Amino acid sequence: MAAIALFVHADRPEAHKLAAGLIHRLEGDGHEIRLPPECATALDRAGLACLDDRIGEHLDLAVSLGGDGSMLRAVTAVADGGVPVLGVNYGSLGYLTGVEPEAALGAIGQFLAGDYVVEERIRLSCRLDDGTEASALNEAIVEKVDSGRTVNLAVRIDGEFFTSYAADGLIAATPTGSTAYSLSAGGPILAPTMHALILTPVAPHTLFDRSLVLLPSSELVVEVLGDRPAAVAVDGRSLGELGEGGSLAVSVADRPARLVALGQRGFHQALKSSFGLSDR
Repeated sequence: MAAIALFVHADRPEAHKLAAGLIHRLEGDGHEIRLPPECATALDRAGLACLDDRIGEHLDLAVSLGGDGSMLRAVTAVADGGVPVLGVNYGSLGYLTGVEPEAALGAIGQFLAGDYVVEERIRLSCRLDDGTEASALNEAIVEKVDSGRTVNLAVRIDGEFFTSYAADGLIAATPTGSTAYSLSAGGPILAPTMHALILTPVAPHTLFDRSLVLLPSSELVVEVLGDRPAAVAVDGRSLGELGEGGSLAVSVADRPARLVALGQRGFHQALKSSFGLSDR
């Protein structure tokens, strides 16, 4: 029997309904079900609650029921343990979540039967100079705090000074995150299974406004210059604030995310659907 964790979007009743049905069926088949505490409360299944630092232990599969945000939540909780994650799409874009809700039970059964492929996606290891650490599947962002004012940021690559930016911010993204904030800031689209780091400036006040695509062995350090502070966010989660001289170091994490692929639409098809390219 398998141990399966469900990560359910808090604000989608239809996802709650599907989760309840999946739990009933999977428990009936003898599988162990785990839920993050907030999901257990929402589903009135307190006995299945498991804290994030324990939920991935000896876990066979994590299932995300929501959009890409829920998928990021699941990956953050279990990726360090090498646990594969299956995404069920209740969002709009669905770059990460490949299974539609009506196919969820069949997809889990297919996984349990061993009929699946795992896609490995690089993650970022992010560390503030005060020792605060976090990982990211999409991106780490250093951005201005004061509205209407740029922040001055210096960038070092592999220990060597590269350049400084007066900008709204800088984005360090993975190929998976190339279709997220980096894309909206003018960055390139990379195939999500590539191994690379992307550095994209946000609204820079400089002649050099291009994104950089760097080797996955690169280490980036972004340092705040001057007295305008910068906020740091990792996959949409606040990591803290940097004052003058404060820095964020970003490199590729030792362990990748492992996403379950079951023969659904590929990345190119997701792009065509999301951007309406099929009609052109």
